[in-house]
Amino acid sequence: MGMDKALLTLGGQTFLARAAQKLAGLVEQISVIGPASLRAELTLPVIEDERAGSGPLGGIATALGGAEQKWNLVLACDLPYLSEEWLRYLIARALTSSAEVVMPANENGWEPLCAMYHRSIAAKIVRKLDRGVRRVTEGLDGLAVEILPPSEWKKFDPDGRLFKNVNTPADYAEAQAFFEGGPNP
Repeated sequence: MGMDKALLTLGGQTFLARAAQKLAGLVEQISVIGPASLRAELTLPVIEDERAGSGPLGGIATALGGAEQKWNLVLACDLPYLSEEWLRYLIARALTSSAEVVMPANENGWEPLCAMYHRSIAAKIVRKLDRGVRRVTEGLDGLAVEILPPSEWKKFDPDGRLFKNVNTPADYAEAQAFFEGGPNP
């Protein structure tokens, strides 16, 4: 995208501010895992990624390593179609689960950047990172993962946009059209 996606805007708000707004009444604390340079741009606490260059699995390890709560929602900021209703359901599901991770899956696979992680798995993930594991699915191998299939989350999003992230300028233009009523590319 040529810039940090957290700072892209939709409807006058950055992606990060939109995500934080959805989470405000649902979680006790919101922290951002990212480069220290984000501190100048944000009012939220920024925790520098201890495993920069290790991809999302490294970010998850950093988040869980400093977590005070037993359950932690890990959420990418570039998921503009998420709804509070879905997030509330995901959180409630995790709080009653015996699993260590609760995450949705779609037809293309798991959605690890919109999932609940128990802090007890932090050391297990770090050990896997130390062995060179970078893929989230491999990092979670051997853990108790509860998968929420499309039949569970589609009631919150029958159009299937819930986990559509913004990776390209075309994705961004599509999100702008959807939320701001602009022309659909």
